[in-house]
Amino acid sequence: MAVEPFDTVDLIRTKRSGDALATAEIDWLVDAYTRGYVEDPQMAALAMAIFLNGMERREIKDLTLAMIASGERMSFGSLGKTTVDKHSTGGVGDKITLPLAPLVASFGVAVPQLSGRGLGHTGGTLDKLESIAGWQASISNDRMMQVLSDVGAVICAAGSGLAPADKKLYALRDTTGTVECIPLIASSIMSKKIAEGTGALVLDVKFGSGAFMPTYEASKELAQTMVDLGNDAGVATSALLTDMEVPLGMTIGNALEVRESVEVLAGGGPADVVSLTVSLAEEMLRLAGLPDADPAAALADGRAMDTWRRMIEAQGGDASAPLPVSREQHVVTAPSSGVLTEQQALPFGIAAWRLGAGRARAQDPVQAGAGIELHVKPGDTVTAGQPLWTLHTDEPARFERALESLDGAWAIGTTAPERGPIVRERITG
Repeated sequence: MAVEPFDTVDLIRTKRSGDALATAEIDWLVDAYTRGYVEDPQMAALAMAIFLNGMERREIKDLTLAMIASGERMSFGSLGKTTVDKHSTGGVGDKITLPLAPLVASFGVAVPQLSGRGLGHTGGTLDKLESIAGWQASISNDRMMQVLSDVGAVICAAGSGLAPADKKLYALRDTTGTVECIPLIASSIMSKKIAEGTGALVLDVKFGSGAFMPTYEASKELAQTMVDLGNDAGVATSALLTDMEVPLGMTIGNALEVRESVEVLAGGGPADVVSLTVSLAEEMLRLAGLPDADPAAALADGRAMDTWRRMIEAQGGDASAPLPVSREQHVVTAPSSGVLTEQQALPFGIAAWRLGAGRARAQDPVQAGAGIELHVKPGDTVTAGQPLWTLHTDEPARFERALESLDGAWAIGTTAPERGPIVRERITG
């Protein structure tokens, strides 16, 4: 039996004292945890020490590279196309991947979008697309390469071989109160994205009520850390800091968000969704070497819609099939006239989750038609009795708890709130 070069307890003590781990120590730690030598209670202690004391930039880079090395790395070199990916830190009503991937691909750039499922109040891209009849999330690597070559965009489930150390550590963080930790978030996201093999990456890092990091300052620190990690690893990386104080767009929930995404691809849709989609597309195309591309024009002239249909059909989906509709609806009306002054993203996300749009456990099913349709947004004038939002679910017993989560989450007043632009800052390195 081989002698291990390090003692796990020594590494725990080092981080507990606020000192840095050496590169060789981090490499061994990640490998030993992946193969089961370092056990969950020990890794939980280390994660908490990192949560409390942080990590230096070099340590975060070492952790990211070690997690990449725990599994396979994909390569798109044989495509003969520039590849660029987007990652969002998640939010309420964030359906941007759906119109964005085909939009960018319509310029001849390959967009390999390996996505996940929702957990808690943030929706999953794969859950949304699975509301389209026949669409399949899981495809082979060979099929993914074929779709990227033929269509230019693919949205699919990531294979289990990418950064398995991250998958194991993420599950541990979720049960030990160490999720909201910038070094661990940054290394988790970037290990997967770098292992995916994309040539360039744009990060949509959100701040506000419905975001992973509620404050602007924490979101900016996370964005900068991830941009540094990507560029250090040879992946051209930039980030946009975007507002998630209020839900994005006018829908929250799987089929509802697909419908809205199709409206954007048809040249319509809510102004905030269109604005963010175009801003992210411009940034992705800039990193792909097309700084003069006009994504707004591709939405208007139907090119992006054509790519969407081909992308959906390439994974077995029927882009023309009607989307699922919930069996029950409940309309919330305005109790008085005035201006909608507040609409907090997080409670609306929780309400949609309670209606059946999300899951509490990874194995739970979701309702394709469940969610919330917003009829007004902050700054809109309302009159007493006017519909504010419609709740959708297949199970009417869910309405009560969903409505409870909205208590105090919105307000009607006399003065329209001041709102800044949805994209607040660009971070390039």
